[in-house]
Amino acid sequence: MAGAGRRGYGAVVTWRKRTYRDVDGQRVEGTWRHVFVRNGDAYHLADLIVYADGAIDCGLGGLTDLDGLRTELRRGRVATTLEEGLRASAHHVAVWRFAEPRTWIDADMLLGEVADEIDLLNDRPDATGRCLLAVRTYLADPTQDNRLVVRDRYEAIPEHLRVYALGDMDNRDRPLKVLATAVGDTDPDGEVVTAAMHAEAVAYFRERDRDRVRRAERIPADGPDVPEAPTLTIYRGRQERPGTEVLQNGWRARITVSECSYPSVTHAYWALSSSDPVWHDRIAAAPSGDDAAALAEQAPRRAGWATSRLAVMAALLRAKFAQHPQMARTLLATGDARIIYLDLGSAYWTAAGQRANNWIGRLLEVVRSELAAQEAGIPAPGAQATGPSALP
Repeated sequence: MAGAGRRGYGAVVTWRKRTYRDVDGQRVEGTWRHVFVRNGDAYHLADLIVYADGAIDCGLGGLTDLDGLRTELRRGRVATTLEEGLRASAHHVAVWRFAEPRTWIDADMLLGEVADEIDLLNDRPDATGRCLLAVRTYLADPTQDNRLVVRDRYEAIPEHLRVYALGDMDNRDRPLKVLATAVGDTDPDGEVVTAAMHAEAVAYFRERDRDRVRRAERIPADGPDVPEAPTLTIYRGRQERPGTEVLQNGWRARITVSECSYPSVTHAYWALSSSDPVWHDRIAAAPSGDDAAALAEQAPRRAGWATSRLAVMAALLRAKFAQHPQMARTLLATGDARIIYLDLGSAYWTAAGQRANNWIGRLLEVVRSELAAQEAGIPAPGAQATGPSALP
């Protein structure tokens, strides 16, 4: 839900809940907040769910859109005012009657919030973000036309959210009000804006922009917060980056573990998973990794394998890259890229499916980091040796 204009104060905390729905096998991101819906003389606490494709679930059954929500608000079925004395309920939680009910937003404010959330779910600037972009344009070219755009976009921010637009609870939205008002005119607070006030507001935003640039350019002392290299996806068949096919577990790269030799990491993993020596040898001798996995399904499993398998896979990957220095070089060449591992098998190991854990991809990143530390001569206390101390 990242996007220009994301607000950071309590007024919008209600939207910080993630959800999604599946559409033709594709995940559509969403978010939600509570609302009251009215049915006759009773109110019910419901979830107002907003999706990135603009679909909205008002808690009335079925999906609608922003116009449909506007209609339900006009009808009072989605309630922004509450009638005293009427019954209300939260399903399976409580029933009560309203006494002196007070609400903080009206229908237009709620519609503005929903429109903002649709923008944010699509990584687009919301009303606040668009206003701040207009301010930046005005600072670069302070014409009357550009100031009027600032004014229009400020007024387009839902009224109850304007105070949070700058994320500055000392100044609130005061600098925006001043900047949006022509010198000599009266601002929304009823104060006549002077040239000095206008210059002060401009100075405020210029310093704010300098802070934004400094924050964007700042790199934490121990390295960047996010990978600088593009994400690497490893999957069957031809790879996006030629040469990275050797990073697949099923790639035939013979490894030796505890004096036993295996054609690939996949062979070793499934052979070691069986408690029966005969099955171990059959799996290890399978023609391919897929054959090894298929045989392993018929073999007895070691006790405690499910809770130990991650450690076994980590050890096998370390062995692979220790025993194949050129493959270690290939892994190191991926830099700090996030590694997404797509292959047949369980969602535990791969990035396929909604419950994917991508453990192979994550372990490859760990092994890569261990290789990088060894090459740089950086001690990693407690870490096992991953590869040769000096890679070719």
